[in-house]
Amino acid sequence: MNRVTHFEIYTNDPEAAQPFYQDVFGWQFSKFEGGPIEYWLVTTGDDKEPGINGSLTRPREGQSPGTLNTIAVQSLDQTIKKIEQLGGKICVPKMAIQKIGWLAYAAAPTGNGFATIEPDTKAK
Repeated sequence: MNRVTHFEIYTNDPEAAQPFYQDVFGWQFSKFEGGPIEYWLVTTGDDKEPGINGSLTRPREGQSPGTLNTIAVQSLDQTIKKIEQLGGKICVPKMAIQKIGWLAYAAAPTGNGFATIEPDTKAK
């Protein structure tokens, strides 16, 4: 735990961005259906090789284009407490990602954004 397990690339035009990453790196994209926002899953390579997969989506309101890493944690509630105790900020509160886990977006005291996820296939 406490490792980067996923990334999100935020861009104003996710569909236009896909050919670039596909042609340069060979990444594959598949649209995630059923979520509240447009979201494409990104497969960066064979699961037998080192590395992580991610996603491509539009920035949320007030968010700029960029990349955000997601860090898996054992307890999201405990991690949120530590973030706040150490001067960080919770930007998007804890939410369920159905059948994936519990997710929150945060910022370090320096302003760097990241997400934390507690894996839980029973999350609703």
